[in-house]
Amino acid sequence: MLPIKDHTPSGKIPILNFLLLGINIAVFFFMFGMSEPGLEMFVNQYALIPNLVVNGQNLYTLVTSMFLHGSLGHLFGNMLFLYIFGDNLEDRLGSIKYLFFYILVGLGATALQIFLNPASGIPNLGASGAIAGIMGGYLVLFPRHGIDVLVFFGFVVRIITVPAYTMLLYWFLFQFLAGLGTIGIAETGGIAYGAHVGGFVTGVVLLLLLRGAGGVRRASIEMSG
Repeated sequence: MLPIKDHTPSGKIPILNFLLLGINIAVFFFMFGMSEPGLEMFVNQYALIPNLVVNGQNLYTLVTSMFLHGSLGHLFGNMLFLYIFGDNLEDRLGSIKYLFFYILVGLGATALQIFLNPASGIPNLGASGAIAGIMGGYLVLFPRHGIDVLVFFGFVVRIITVPAYTMLLYWFLFQFLAGLGTIGIAETGGIAYGAHVGGFVTGVVLLLLLRGAGGVRRASIEMSG
């Protein structure tokens, strides 16, 4: 299932979410305007390398790595999910709180990935851990709101509308099961499933805590029907 649209309108223009989208896109095109040696140096400097962070080096990459992407497909997938799910969290948390939420869930994602593969020397990059946290938060706030998804039946593609919890829990279960095969393998490369799981769980926990403490405001638009 690939989400393409949600049915939860945002009550105001999601300025910070658009800013996050813009920064990620701008950094991507900046990176791929570099020469190959320059790009390699840039990635090694600003992507997160677990064995360096474990040894107290390049700690700034805990944040900078969230804004780097390795390919156009990597960028497009992450920005699609951020665009669909991020505006509603910004609407309910407010822009400042949403920014801190984004960074914290990104750190939660990275923490689990490092815990699983602390000796890895492979650069980790991408916003997917933070976006997984946004998806976890969305699950807490809008579990039954409709999501339009693409469903593939062989060569047939259909668009169907499902409750958010169906799509989000399906996505999380897939990440969890796929990640089981990479536990303890330091040099897997590819997709950081641990970061996805860590970000999603962090997002759920943080949103539950914020909601319990009264840190989530009412929706700007009341849903009807």
